[in-house]
Amino acid sequence: MSGKAFLNYIGGEWKETVSGEVLESYNPANKNEVVGSVQSSTRSEVDEAVAQAKKAQKSWRKLAGAERGNYLYKAAAILEENLEEIATTMTKEMGKSLPEAKGETTRGIQILKYYAGEGMRSDGDLIPSTDASALMFSKRVPIGVVGVITPWNFPVAIPIWKMAPALIYGNTVVLKPATEGAVTAAKVMKCFEKAGFPAGVVNFVTGSGSVIGQGLAENPDVNAVTFTGSNNVGKNIGKVVAARGGKYQLEMGGKNPIIIAEDADIEAAVDATLSGGLKSTGQKCTCSSRVIVQSSIYDQFKERLIEKAKEITVGDGMDASTWMGPCASEGQFNTVKHYIAKGQEEGATLVLGGNQITEGNLKDGYYIEPTIFDEVTTNMTIAQEEIFGPVLALMKVDTVEEAIELANDVEYGLSASIFSKNIDHILSFIDDIEAGLVRINSETAGVELQAPFGGMKASSSYSREQGQAAKEFFTTTKTVFLKG
Repeated sequence: MSGKAFLNYIGGEWKETVSGEVLESYNPANKNEVVGSVQSSTRSEVDEAVAQAKKAQKSWRKLAGAERGNYLYKAAAILEENLEEIATTMTKEMGKSLPEAKGETTRGIQILKYYAGEGMRSDGDLIPSTDASALMFSKRVPIGVVGVITPWNFPVAIPIWKMAPALIYGNTVVLKPATEGAVTAAKVMKCFEKAGFPAGVVNFVTGSGSVIGQGLAENPDVNAVTFTGSNNVGKNIGKVVAARGGKYQLEMGGKNPIIIAEDADIEAAVDATLSGGLKSTGQKCTCSSRVIVQSSIYDQFKERLIEKAKEITVGDGMDASTWMGPCASEGQFNTVKHYIAKGQEEGATLVLGGNQITEGNLKDGYYIEPTIFDEVTTNMTIAQEEIFGPVLALMKVDTVEEAIELANDVEYGLSASIFSKNIDHILSFIDDIEAGLVRINSETAGVELQAPFGGMKASSSYSREQGQAAKEFFTTTKTVFLKG
């Protein structure tokens, strides 16, 4: 796994793009350090990868599920052997702390093992027929070639949680990772190559979203596209795929609330707010962005939140003491700065942070201080739009009912949390919150691989990823009526 330049992986071979151009990936903790480079591919590479995937799918789908599972088990073992290197690359490429990067890579291993076992589980149902002499049953069958378009914030886990179910159910894949995480993704692809997947079953093409992602969406031989990323891009992907009759799955972010009721364990709520909102530098689609607190404990909670936020250690992620790293890129850094300025312009009170860190060995990175706004109202931009940075917006309410109403007052509906000991408040929250992931006395971030994941409203296309729910997207049902 040595070397810095990664080619496309198409039809079982590593190939250079016809453009001859490469995209360099820089360390956001040190913008002068090149982590590696990948191909700046053209539409022709996309089409070639799809053609290879289509060709390979005919034989791949005919393998027994257990046999396909064995390939996933092999990939998991190889990923585990290379965990340290892949996690270190992730930290250098997108700024996630090394412990978090190791945790994410470990999760990728677990996902592969989980879906490897899926090859031995039921893929249909016996259905009673009105004809007593007939046998009727349903069976799940693959949909064909799947285009996988993934973001930079989870460059190991998200590609794997899309690819693993697609593969175990008999589909072939073409992966297009985000450029900011493509070197890490390339090293994951090396693990799939070493696992010995048949040529064309797994393909990897890098380049700009407008070329590669759009190419996958438009190609008529791509039967389905699974996408995680921004709303504007996702909506376009869905529109293009739907127009040609393909299947699509979109996960497009959130503006996640954490409600702190007056009976909450304040210390636990503060810890969860900081962990859910600022870990990974707030670069999670499930991060806690809006902190909605009952007025009777508002000042007490705010004081403790600020006090503990001041203790956060910011660094390049390689040191075990690092709690929060840099923004993943210059573009994301500028986006976060824009929203901080917007919050101040619209009247929110900046009570902590908000500045670029330019001191010591952090001066060459895209670092922003942990940031907390007070007196935020629901009409403000920072209360409505996804920031994807280390910014918390404090909002005051008198009742839990008001808190739930305020929590729902956004276009997104991905995850939400409440801290309370009151069972009535908890049950009302579960019933009334408009979110696909609901957590009680826990941070908003955190998804278990065996459970369905996805959002409501503008956060998703209402399909679900992970767990048994993944079968719904990556297969279709065939009903069989058999009579002798």
